[in-house]
Amino acid sequence: MSIPRGTSGGTAEALAGADVLVGLSSALLPEKLLGRMAPGAIECALSNPDPEIHPAVAARHAAIMATARSDFPNQINNVLAFPGVFRGALGAGARRITESMKLAAADAIHSVAIEDLVAARIVPSPFHPRVPSAVATASGTNSTSCDE
Repeated sequence: MSIPRGTSGGTAEALAGADVLVGLSSALLPEKLLGRMAPGAIECALSNPDPEIHPAVAARHAAIMATARSDFPNQINNVLAFPGVFRGALGAGARRITESMKLAAADAIHSVAIEDLVAARIVPSPFHPRVPSAVATASGTNSTSCDE
């Protein structure tokens, strides 16, 4: 559960003492702002191809770092889900991709990730042999219950 801190101001104020940063903006983030985050912070600079802060720089401040880029650890990218979601939808005869299918895909990716979880691998590789089939099975199973 998230408890709002009542923070006002800009990025510097928001990051002071923060445990997690999820960047989706492509705006550049100065390294000194990451230094304001809580010790052991998690930093996800997910703008692609240019993340908000270079992963090597973020790694100096964050306990866990993730990016959308394939040339760094912890690639958080839709490539993890889409092949399996599409296969599951086709197999189930779904007419559209629903929120339930997306959540089932995320749960399936999580089930593969926890098998070998370390800071440099919080998500499985898109090439992990179990990812596509786990996602296809989960999303296909959940397609008929939520034909929204």
